[in-house]
Order: sequence, then C-alpha cells, then structure tokens
Amino acid sequence: MSRFLLVVPPLTGHVAPLRAVAAELTARGHEVAWCGPEPATSELTGAATVFPAGDAAAFAVERRPEGLRGFAALKFLWESYLVPLADAMMPGATAAVAEFGPDVVVADQQAFAGALVATRCGIPWVTSASTPTELAEPLRALPKIAAWIDGLQDGLRARHGVVCGDLRFSPDLVLAFTTAALAGPAPHPGVRFVGPARAPAPAADFPWHALDGRPLVLVTLGTANAGAGRRFLAESADALAGTPDVQGLVVDPAGELAGDGILLATRIPQAEVVRRAAAVVCHGGHNTVCESLAAGVPLVVAPIRDDQSMLARQVVTAGAGLRLRFDRAKAPDIREAVAAVLSEPRYAAGAATIRASFAAAGGATAAVERLAALVPVAAPGAG
Repeated sequence: MSRFLLVVPPLTGHVAPLRAVAAELTARGHEVAWCGPEPATSELTGAATVFPAGDAAAFAVERRPEGLRGFAALKFLWESYLVPLADAMMPGATAAVAEFGPDVVVADQQAFAGALVATRCGIPWVTSASTPTELAEPLRALPKIAAWIDGLQDGLRARHGVVCGDLRFSPDLVLAFTTAALAGPAPHPGVRFVGPARAPAPAADFPWHALDGRPLVLVTLGTANAGAGRRFLAESADALAGTPDVQGLVVDPAGELAGDGILLATRIPQAEVVRRAAAVVCHGGHNTVCESLAAGVPLVVAPIRDDQSMLARQVVTAGAGLRLRFDRAKAPDIREAVAAVLSEPRYAAGAATIRASFAAAGGATAAVERLAALVPVAAPGAG
C-alpha cells in the first residue's frame, strides 16, 4: 500500500474533510500521517502519527483582530497568517517528509508548506480545498491585489528555494469538497468536485427528549465566533422565542444567554441535530452550510468574514436560503427570514437539489479514488 502525508493548518474547518479522507485511506490499507502546528493538529485529528510543524498558539483564530473587513481582512490573512504560517511550518514539514517518506502529500489550500516541501522533494502533491474561496479565482477582476498576492508567494518560494506555480493549486489534483451545483463551475482545470467529506464527530450530550415535535430551527455560529456573535445570538434567541409555531435551539458556546421558550446549549452533536432541523441559521461556515444542505435543510446565512460571504452568495444563488446582514439583523429580521425559508417551498427545493449533488459526488470515497490514482505515477509498484 501507499503513504499519504496530510499537511494542515490548525483550523477545525480545514481539518474536518481530511479526517474523513484519512479514515477511508486507512480502511483501504494505506498509511496516513498528519503534519501541522501542535498541539492543535493532534487534538483536531485524534491521529496516532502527527509530525509537529510550528506552534498552534501563534496561529490560533482567537488572535485575529475583530472587525476586519474587505482588503484589511485579506491583508491580515496573507501578511499576518498564511505567509508566516508557511515559514513556521517549513522545518517540521521538511522533517515529516524525510522521516515518513510519503508517496503523495495532501496540502490544505492554506498550508503552503506542504506544497513547498513536496515540490522541492519531487513528490506529487494534492491541494485540499476545504472551502470554495479560491476556486473561482475571485481576484481576477482586481489585478493589483492579485499581483500583490503573487509577490508574497514569490517571496515564499525564493526563501525556501522552490520553483513552482501558484501554491494554492496543485498541478496534479485539486480536491474541492463541494459541488458545482453549489459553488458554480471552477475555471481552474485541475479542480475535481468530490462533495463534502464528513468523519464522525466526537460525542456530545444532547437532551433529545426536549424536542417537542414543532419544526426545529437551529442557530449556530460555529466554534470560533463566540465573541463576535453575542449580539446576533441574542437577537436570534429573541426572534425564536417570539415564534410559537417553531422550536428554537441556539448554540451559545459562552453560556451567556438566558431566555424562555427556546433551547440553549453550549455544544451539540451538530450533524445529528441538523438532520432533525427544519431550518438552520448560521454564519456561513463551510462545514455548517454543507451539513445543512447534505440533509436538505434550507438556510438563513449571516456571514461574518472571510469566505462566508461567498458561501452565503452561493446558497442564495442556489435558491437554498436567504442572507442577512450579520452586523445589522435584529430579531424581527431573523424571524421574518426563518418564516420565509420554512413557508416557501422553493427554498426546500433548492436545498434538495444541492443534497442530490452532494450524494452523487461521492465524498471521501471519491477523494480517495482520486488520490490513489496518483500513486502509480509517484511510485510504480508501491504497496
């Protein structure tokens, strides 16, 4: 069998699809190892073999300044996160490749060190596009910004003695964990849509007996938005408490909310709850959007930052939900949006269309078949 090294940033949403891919690879008899900043990579993967590459504390989401928007957010992402992360991960990624001897390196689209080391060592590498942010090349209409990003990549390549193309797109394979039905066609020729890949989540207690049979509306802003989300969560709680024909469930990681007429939880088994929901109100995180649409559940999306705005636009374009302004939406706005996605059949129909596209794409199984096809080229007779 073959060896696959998965190189990731310390970000839950970026690790999640590769956990499912790793499980499928292992089930087929392949050897899998991970590489990323510690201790987060071990905590997020639960893997036995993790090669450390940098200090996760230096790249924790919580260190990002709140309120960044537009070019300021993009500038911070590249200058203060992606490029420093690549530099910090290079020694560990180099050591991981030398010790593990992978046949293929799978590098998350934000873990450039994987692409740099694989290219330098002559090993085929695959891009893991956990979100559709870069697939449509959104900066094509902004040539000066695109040139600035190219310059930052030039600096990375020069510092580490690597000659290659765009570090965000492997010349061998780009695994996109979405579908064209949601994300639209990808102009990059190497993209292969495999749909969401989901591994079993850690168990979480949940009072299933408290569900009373009314349509369930879940409100969640993910794991990294507790501070930014206080106002929106409170407005959502008020909106659902004032809607007696639905049952509201608001996930409040900080445990600060109080309210009658709704359920509150600090943590939930999200995929299981989503399957019982009639609608989901969220921030547009890729995992939450895909879990909801995979269950055919329409969405109300209030994006906060980064790729969430793009995902919200995709949901609206697909007819699978509505969009709200995160920083302006009040309880009446949220209540009205929830009522619309529950009462107008077109939203459920749009979500059902995306659900069908996800099922047809193949998920982790399709991803592994694509990866395995690279191995004979990389290592004839491997196994």
